[in-house]
Amino acid sequence: MSAISTIKNSETALLWFIKVLAGGMIFVFLVIHFFVNHMFAPEGLLTFRDVVAYYQNPLVLVMEGLFLFSILVHSFLGLRSVILDLNPGPRLIRIMDTVLITGGLSGFVYGIWLLNAVAAMHV
Repeated sequence: MSAISTIKNSETALLWFIKVLAGGMIFVFLVIHFFVNHMFAPEGLLTFRDVVAYYQNPLVLVMEGLFLFSILVHSFLGLRSVILDLNPGPRLIRIMDTVLITGGLSGFVYGIWLLNAVAAMHV
């Protein structure tokens, strides 16, 4: 069997769909984020006190958490797709998946902690 006829590592349809869905969610959350932080804010910018008050709304925490989740999912799946285009071996794919999942989860945990830390501030 020649190298041309071997099965190439590729992204599954489910992961592709999740990446596309996350990209759409990023767009929605970005528009909301833009309007709240720049269009409805006096002079186009929120003060630190305004940001803390904004993050004390539980709905905002959920929205910003979903925004963070969407960004991480989309970016890490995109990075995985780029690496898969280099046709790595199965062992390297397992290592890559472990590193990307660990990095994504770490970023999400840190981001949620940071959102809650800002929401808990008293200014």
